[in-house]
Amino acid sequence: MDEDHLILSVDDTEIYFVLVSRVTVGLTLLHSDQDKGDGSLKYILSGDGAGDLFIINENTGDIQATKRLDREEKPVYILRAQAINRRTGRPVEPESEFIIKIHDINDNEPMFTKDVYNASIPEMSDVGTFVVQVTATDADDPTYGNSAKVVYSILQGQPYFSVESETGIIRTALLNMDRENREQYQVVIQAKDMGGQMGGLSGTTTVNITLTDVNDNPPRFPQSTYQFRAPESTPLDSPVGRIKANDADVDENAEIEYSITEGDGYDMFGITTDKDTQEGIITVKKALDFESKNLYILKVEATNTHVDSRFLYLGPFKDSATVRIQVEDVDEPPMFSRPAYIMEVKEDVPLNSIIGTVTAQDPDAAKNPVKYSVDRHTDMDRVFNINSGNGSIFTSKPLDRETLLWHNITVIAAEINNPKQSSRVPVFIKVLDVNDNAPEFAMFYETFVCENAKAEQLIQTLSAVDKDDSYNGHQFSFSLAPEAASSSNFTLQDNKDNTAGIFTRKTRYNRHETSTYFLPVVISDNDYPIQSSTETVTIRVCACDHRGKMLSCNAEALIHPTGLSTGALIAILLCIIILLVTVVLFAALRRQRKKEPLIISKEDIRDNIVSYNDEGGGEEDTQAFDIGTLRNPEAIDDNKLRRDIVPETLFMPRRTATARDNTDVRDFINQRLKENDTDPTAPPYDSLATYAYEGNGSVAESLSSLESVTTDGDQDYDYLSDWGPRFKKLADMYGSMDSDKDS
Repeated sequence: MDEDHLILSVDDTEIYFVLVSRVTVGLTLLHSDQDKGDGSLKYILSGDGAGDLFIINENTGDIQATKRLDREEKPVYILRAQAINRRTGRPVEPESEFIIKIHDINDNEPMFTKDVYNASIPEMSDVGTFVVQVTATDADDPTYGNSAKVVYSILQGQPYFSVESETGIIRTALLNMDRENREQYQVVIQAKDMGGQMGGLSGTTTVNITLTDVNDNPPRFPQSTYQFRAPESTPLDSPVGRIKANDADVDENAEIEYSITEGDGYDMFGITTDKDTQEGIITVKKALDFESKNLYILKVEATNTHVDSRFLYLGPFKDSATVRIQVEDVDEPPMFSRPAYIMEVKEDVPLNSIIGTVTAQDPDAAKNPVKYSVDRHTDMDRVFNINSGNGSIFTSKPLDRETLLWHNITVIAAEINNPKQSSRVPVFIKVLDVNDNAPEFAMFYETFVCENAKAEQLIQTLSAVDKDDSYNGHQFSFSLAPEAASSSNFTLQDNKDNTAGIFTRKTRYNRHETSTYFLPVVISDNDYPIQSSTETVTIRVCACDHRGKMLSCNAEALIHPTGLSTGALIAILLCIIILLVTVVLFAALRRQRKKEPLIISKEDIRDNIVSYNDEGGGEEDTQAFDIGTLRNPEAIDDNKLRRDIVPETLFMPRRTATARDNTDVRDFINQRLKENDTDPTAPPYDSLATYAYEGNGSVAESLSSLESVTTDGDQDYDYLSDWGPRFKKLADMYGSMDSDKDS
């Protein structure tokens, strides 16, 4: 047995070979006992790779491999060889089987499953923290020697990481690795076969390791004191300034919440966090006033919102800074001492009486003088005025509580040096009542008394009203006027409840003697000064039945006291008459202005054809049309008016240029056509203008009877029948003429 012929065992039917991987060998010499060397036998080979990978010399039986063998491609080959008679083709011995096994050699290096591994671990992890596991495989036979035994080692990445030699697990090897110092690491791992011994093959891979962030850094202000300036006119919720605490962490670990913990401006300012920039925005919560306080000192604190308890030992995760806010003075408008003023004045106060005073001052340090005025949009009637120097409001017109109880005006205070700086305040003025109105009847009283009335009979109950106000309620007293107290036919009884009754003084009244009584009644109030008035009650004497029901009176019967009076009916009647007269006059004027067209048409007065309902005299009528008129324009009557409408306004006749002698009629007609087109007196609708000139080139040629006389020969008018029913009359006329000639 040598390198090329490795025969393990041979029996009658099977031969075993063991070949070293990746060698080209002559396997063996197959020889039959029947082979006498005379070339009568032929050796043949079949099975795995026969004829391709393995060949046999048909004369000698020598079996050879044609190429290098690789166990990783195929570890076992099975071949069958036989000797046959070359002439007959029959086997001379049974078929022999060859089993060829390829023994492995270390010809494959370890291969990692990934070219590049990516992994991440939190920063500040403990030593030995699992990072990632790498895996390498070796294609060599693991059952034969150490060709496939892989050992891992780290080539790059120490002292930060380590790798387990057998498992390929990478772990941290250094304590407290800080992401803020270094975030990315690149580790190179080697896998070597042969158990890592000398001569083994190896492969490498790269592992990229990233440290993820944890909240291990507290926020820190870059400076301990911040200073801002804010005008005292800064609107509420407006920003004053921004501050920012730096945090080396990222994402949610760097989120900061700002707050004002103490300071004299704790309630004057607020602070919010800008989520995008993690800045603290200081805003105004209350109105600033330079004159009251011009400097505020705040203590602002920045705190992490997500705190990791594992790193509390590193210290508090917050920081503080001092903020100084300087309030700047601005020119402010005057300020009134009150947001609104309420004043009272009696309605009988004399003119120019002071009813109250408003006060405003310039809040600035300069204390500029202030002038006052009344906004006249709130006092259109100029009932009140104000002293521009001291703000005293006084009356300029009489007041009447019964007309207007409240006057709501606006007073303006402006700086004298800068009138644009002004402010307003409402002033509510209540007019107090005085007893300046006498009581009067609650309604107009017109009653009646029956002729057969009895004495002491109640015929009417009276009541009164007073426009004045009464805090304790009105108390009216009723009495007859002195001139009627003794001679009256009626008596008055005061009921002491602000009502009074009228009673008859005698029995029976005669309407023929006296049809109407006018009873004067005096009404007084009990306020100071006492006001009284005399009202008149109208009493008519009427005929009544025995039940006291009115039948008739000398004057109008009082059937419906609430109906229309005679004066109202007369006024309504006059209005109706005036309206009718107005309508009649308007219609008459429209009729007079209306134009009366002379054109009479069956369809529309604006038809193009004007019908005059007269018939010409034919060829012998020499008066119907004078061609000389066209050639002599001066013969036209200048005062001739349009015939299609009734003249409404006589326009001045327009002179036209006189045509030269012997001018062509066509030129003359074109001139008149242009004049009619530009005539401003022409109606705004189409009308037929007759020019008495016939053009040339008509398809039907001329139909004029004048021109027909000049023709030399007779004409055939049969073609008129082909022109339709409109020319039927002409066809009949001229057709009959031809018939007459023929006859």
